[in-house]
Amino acid sequence: MSLNLQSNDFEIFGLSPRFAVDRAALDARWKDLQREAHPDRFATADAQAQRQAMQWSVRINEAYQRLKDPLKRAAYLCELHGAPIQAENNTAMPAAFLMQQMQWREDLDEARALEDLERMADEVSAARRTMLQDLQTTADDLRDWPALAKQVRALMFVERFASDVENRIELLGQ
Repeated sequence: MSLNLQSNDFEIFGLSPRFAVDRAALDARWKDLQREAHPDRFATADAQAQRQAMQWSVRINEAYQRLKDPLKRAAYLCELHGAPIQAENNTAMPAAFLMQQMQWREDLDEARALEDLERMADEVSAARRTMLQDLQTTADDLRDWPALAKQVRALMFVERFASDVENRIELLGQ
């Protein structure tokens, strides 16, 4: 196989390193790469070729998982450009954002009716859409990697909260 395991995810998929990705083209390319590298195609080859095919299959899947997920893709772009997310030890957020998070948490704690939770889910979904648009602008137009890293950390908070809201909706629906 002519693929290089050291290539970055975008190179593996033949894409420019951008936030905006054509999902249908990404999916089609993933299927092509998987077909090319599938270990079954190397069943009669020597052990080294089989091992290499297995490594490629794993590497292609890892790259695909990162590129298809907007949050993971944005974090990966930050890493590629020397602005790692460091979510574990960098939790600094703007005060207004933290106030919004606190208000959402309070609203979630006080929500008793399914309608309240569904309204919250809609609000969080709208905020997420806006944040994803901002990520694309920051990455593809401004190419401001430290700012993108901050936006990714903020979106991680929102994603976690959205998951908490969904869990509460499921609990209430039981």
